[in-house]
Amino acid sequence: MGFQQINPKMVEARVVPGMRVFSQRGAMLAYTGEVGFTPNVMGGQGGVMSMIGRRVANEDTPLMTVEGQGTVLFGHGGHHVHVIDLAGDVLYVEADRLLAFEGSLQQSTMFMGAQGGVMGIVRGQVTGQGLFTTQLTGKGSVAVMAHGGVFELPITPDRPVHVDPQAYVAHRGDVRNKLSSALGWRDMIGRGSGEAFQLELSGHGVVYVQASEEKL
Repeated sequence: MGFQQINPKMVEARVVPGMRVFSQRGAMLAYTGEVGFTPNVMGGQGGVMSMIGRRVANEDTPLMTVEGQGTVLFGHGGHHVHVIDLAGDVLYVEADRLLAFEGSLQQSTMFMGAQGGVMGIVRGQVTGQGLFTTQLTGKGSVAVMAHGGVFELPITPDRPVHVDPQAYVAHRGDVRNKLSSALGWRDMIGRGSGEAFQLELSGHGVVYVQASEEKL
């Protein structure tokens, strides 16, 4: 199916029998055909423990399941929308950045401590992303939201990328990430955390960066 970009803030999904699309609740703008929308009480395909973990941390983003036959227009809050096509790899993205994704993708929840231990947890708090992040694996399309549009930066073994944590949207591929201090502790006094830290991504893949330091 995939998502078709209608304009910078809207995408269209073609829904066919036997195939599902998941989206944020309230993201449907219009539709044609025989299409049904059902609240997803499990918080996606991540299972009970993923749902409990997110709820305890107050990071759960309600989803809805879209099924039937027709076309659906998605958008939310006037945010810019960027379409990412996965070809069997993994996308790491925050739940509140997800506008919609195809049901062919497997969704799971990863504890930030699994990527860098204590510093992974610190990263989640410093960036405002929380204690959990969402993994989408397989073949299919994902529509993510951002402020001011999204730019794709390639990551190669000889070219790590440093990103302002507030501008980070998502990344994919065999990528290692760590949080590093961009300033001395004395320089941090009176400054925003987004200026005091950098997110360093190394390995092989792509990082998606928004043209803003504003959270959704």
